[in-house]
Amino acid sequence: MEITEEVRNWLSTCQVNKGLLTLFVQHTSASLVIQENADPDVLHDLEMFFKKLVPDTISLYRHSSEGSDDMPAHIRSALTQVQLSIPVLQGRMQLGTWQGIYLYEHRTRPHRRKICAHFIGD
Repeated sequence: MEITEEVRNWLSTCQVNKGLLTLFVQHTSASLVIQENADPDVLHDLEMFFKKLVPDTISLYRHSSEGSDDMPAHIRSALTQVQLSIPVLQGRMQLGTWQGIYLYEHRTRPHRRKICAHFIGD
């Protein structure tokens, strides 16, 4: 799920100039990634890669408290990131032309997620 605009809108309310924006997802089965936002095939291919790398096969894992996607989601989160640091200059995130910020859900069913945002600078 792309969250670039939500983050951009939040940052604009902070009236900042330059510094560092940190985003942190408060969960162990989701992550944050910066990825291409121009071609949806990139996200599809990324998802297919992770499904092959870490399959939802319950017999592979001991931890399955919340279903067959429980432990695979934790592993996928460990392989990605739960926090991002993004430079800010003149009040704008310094993302590249094709970069977007994504909440990367690793569970099969949608879950409610919380993201903390923190800015340090002026």
